[in-house]
Amino acid sequence: MRWPADIRAAAAAVTTSARPCSPAGQRRRRAPGVLADPRVRLCLGSAALLGTALAVHRNRVGPGEARAFRAVNDLPDSLYPPAWAVMQLGALGAAPAAAGLAWLTGDGELAGRLLAGGTGTWALSKLVKQIVRRPRPGALLPGTRTRGRDAAGLGYLSGHAGVAVALGAAALPRLGPIGRALILSTVPAVGLTRVYVGAHLPLDIAGGVALGLTVDGAVSLITSAARSADR
Repeated sequence: MRWPADIRAAAAAVTTSARPCSPAGQRRRRAPGVLADPRVRLCLGSAALLGTALAVHRNRVGPGEARAFRAVNDLPDSLYPPAWAVMQLGALGAAPAAAGLAWLTGDGELAGRLLAGGTGTWALSKLVKQIVRRPRPGALLPGTRTRGRDAAGLGYLSGHAGVAVALGAAALPRLGPIGRALILSTVPAVGLTRVYVGAHLPLDIAGGVALGLTVDGAVSLITSAARSADR
């Protein structure tokens, strides 16, 4: 039996569209879902936190880390005013400020995640500092340029970088393209400003990023479990 040409063409089109995509295409489709999984963020952040903590030394700085530090710390002093403004996005006060803004927009769940993630990261950063006990750059690298008020306490890890990552990771899925672009550009800049002012070494920043990612993953899992229990 011969089918009309238009029916044969339609069947061919359906068959073609039903073919499985290539492995590369499957990876591209799966990637966003994998990165959005809080369990992945929790595991990756924990592994990176452990790795950076083991890599730092209390009494010296590796040559590669020292070069990376100098490249940012030696930038002109004229950059300090905008750097200071960006740096505040990782301060402890950024967490309640961001949570309040989310609350005003009617997103109570996001407000809770921002407050818990930001303050939790800041508190845990103090605990990690006492465990690792790495000094500030000025105690390890002669000629370190410090700008603004001298940072007190220990160096590893950066609480500012951690808070910025925790807040950014929580807010990113709720934002549009412009908001996401702002988050993806300002969050890394917070860590760079801490190197620029002489408060942290690069591995301190990496450890802060890892801690923020870990805390956000944990808070997201707790929030999801609580939401499921209420249903």
